[in-house]
Amino acid sequence: MPLEIKELHIRVNVDNSGTQTTGNSSSNSTATGGEPDPALVQACVEKVLEVLTKKSER
Repeated sequence: MPLEIKELHIRVNVDNSGTQTTGNSSSNSTATGGEPDPALVQACVEKVLEVLTKKSER
């Protein structure tokens, strides 16, 4: 008999006091106190808008 999950609760605790353990810190220019790369920001904005457009089409 299959089991159907109707609700899933996920809790995440974020602790910013530690050091960064995942990802490439050298590509994150804001980690060094510099300005973010405008091309990277534009790419992120375009991706978010694309996801929102696809979500509204559903």
